[in-house]
Amino acid sequence: MQTTVRLTGRVLWLSDSAEAMTRQLAGEDLTRADAGTLRDQISTDEMTPAWACLTFDDTLGDYVYVGLRCNDSAADPAGVFPVKPKSVRSGGFALSVSGTRRGKGSSREASPFAEWCAGIRLVIADSLERIYAQNCQNLGLLTSTDQSLVERLLAGEAVPVEAFLEDCDVLGEAIVRSGGLFGYTRRRLAGEIVPPRPAHAPGPMTYGEKIIARALGVARVRAGDAVFVPADWRFSHEYVTPMAVSFLHHAFEASGGGAPSLHDPASILCFEDHLTHLDAMTGGNRPPALIEAAHQLGAVQRDFCAKHQLRLHGRIPGGGSEGICHAIMLERYALPGQVVVGTDSHTPHCGAIGAFAFGVGATEMANAWLTGDARLVVPGTCLVHLRSQLPAGVGAKDLALHLLHLPYIRDGRAIGQIIEFAGEAVAHLSTDERATLTNMVAEIGGLTGLVVPDAETVRYLNERRGSAMALEPWMTNDAQASYAHVIEIDCARVGAMVASPGDPGNGVALNALAAPVRIDIAYGGSCTGSKRDDLRACHDVLAWGLSRGMHVADGVRFYLQYGSEDVRTWCESQGYTDVFEAAGVTLLSPGCGACVNAGPGASSNASDVVISAQNRNFPGRSGPGQMWLGSPATVAASALAGYIVGFDQLQRSARGVPPARLASNHPAGGHLPAR
Repeated sequence: MQTTVRLTGRVLWLSDSAEAMTRQLAGEDLTRADAGTLRDQISTDEMTPAWACLTFDDTLGDYVYVGLRCNDSAADPAGVFPVKPKSVRSGGFALSVSGTRRGKGSSREASPFAEWCAGIRLVIADSLERIYAQNCQNLGLLTSTDQSLVERLLAGEAVPVEAFLEDCDVLGEAIVRSGGLFGYTRRRLAGEIVPPRPAHAPGPMTYGEKIIARALGVARVRAGDAVFVPADWRFSHEYVTPMAVSFLHHAFEASGGGAPSLHDPASILCFEDHLTHLDAMTGGNRPPALIEAAHQLGAVQRDFCAKHQLRLHGRIPGGGSEGICHAIMLERYALPGQVVVGTDSHTPHCGAIGAFAFGVGATEMANAWLTGDARLVVPGTCLVHLRSQLPAGVGAKDLALHLLHLPYIRDGRAIGQIIEFAGEAVAHLSTDERATLTNMVAEIGGLTGLVVPDAETVRYLNERRGSAMALEPWMTNDAQASYAHVIEIDCARVGAMVASPGDPGNGVALNALAAPVRIDIAYGGSCTGSKRDDLRACHDVLAWGLSRGMHVADGVRFYLQYGSEDVRTWCESQGYTDVFEAAGVTLLSPGCGACVNAGPGASSNASDVVISAQNRNFPGRSGPGQMWLGSPATVAASALAGYIVGFDQLQRSARGVPPARLASNHPAGGHLPAR
């Protein structure tokens, strides 16, 4: 590895100003002052929109940053998108600079890989999300949170490479110095290097720390320990598997090393769930090349599974999937105390039953196929203590949106931490509701979400799997365990919430909306919003509405999507399907669909206003429209009303009691309240 770093190309300031971005892409070099305010909170959806990720070779470099939204246009409050295909790649940029929380959202390694393919070799930001930073290291892309390095590089200084390693743990530094994760693994498999292993004396640990220590077979782990932790389950989906397969081939087979054998294939699972509804979008009018690319991803994964005899949960006749990967992992596979890694940032879903589950990128999954373990820096734990109980009608999604707008989380101070949920309110939540909390730890930026197993965990596993699982004495936090931070919330004071368009952290109390927000689409689905309890909540709202002669409002399209075939079968057994159809709902087979702009429920026009039970509403995430997030009950109530409203508000209105702050007639256009 080189000992010094020089700037070999131009600097691209990822500015909040479309004008500044356009000038740079046209060939003008700007100073830091010229660039103005840098973009914060850039998501991987903006770096590489979902449609761009249908390619998994160096063509990705043509599409880097095409989803980047700039907010300086008074004429267009929704923002503008100044980066066009190939404009970064052709601009000769080598250094990309931005503000806080760069790379939030999806675990897609396509984002840093696209940067690499476009010529970017250095990334500097005020702060970096965990998965994004780790993916950069795995690819050999140098990163730093020291903005002063930019001026040093612009001055022509040969900066010591150590300046780009200051944010790395000992394992990350070794990986970067090896040229990336595969370089490190080749040295590891050759016996040239041995991964670090903690050797602490016994001491108090949190439940999450205990899981890692037990997996490693050591007495204790502490925050900051860099390890490769053995995984009980490794899973991938068709959006990422082909890139991981390609990386594996080029790192080993293409270099003459022969086809590598996979470690314990029985513990590797694959899912075809993300793109199985793409054909059905906008009446089947998707470009044929896009559909073909999606089919090719599925074909690559099917061939890989057949070659290595891996279990594939695939498509079902008539369209759709057996289920979303997270849904099936929770329903059928993960167990308390296990380690689960998946190629999706919402892998912490399985933390609802006390599994240590976290997302990884394509390189890390390919590496885990070989070694059976996954790279991990033991994080500190943020304890979210939820006192009292949530009021009637307020659910886990409302609580998640409340958490996301808190300064500690909004400012990125929880990045990379274990988020443990405890307290009286958690004890009263079902496992499906707990999964909503642990699932949305991805939006918090945490490594994983955890609920310590309890009687509800035992009940769930017995009901869903017929398991006779018993709690073990070690499954608890030690009395003297150390926490990085504690958040105390009185759940009795939490009300129904929504998040306004642009970010899940844009939390707004539902009863504080300044004016009605007309909707065009209501969507109940995604891994966050398609569990049994989510659909039960929608059923209860719709059954109430039908009893009063209400149906889905004119002009509103309401989609409900099952999380798995198991959920569909259960809903049918409960009679829910009849209610859904009678109310005017369009029912969809399992799959991710609209959540990744790949199925019905996504917007097709910038003027569309959507209320969704999914987890993210980043710009362009689910189409060009304005997406609001809410609980399943809020989504269903809004579908009946034609505008965003809570179920309790709708009930009061039906009794002749005008809901606070809601006008009797909603406007023709969506209203976005001030943030």
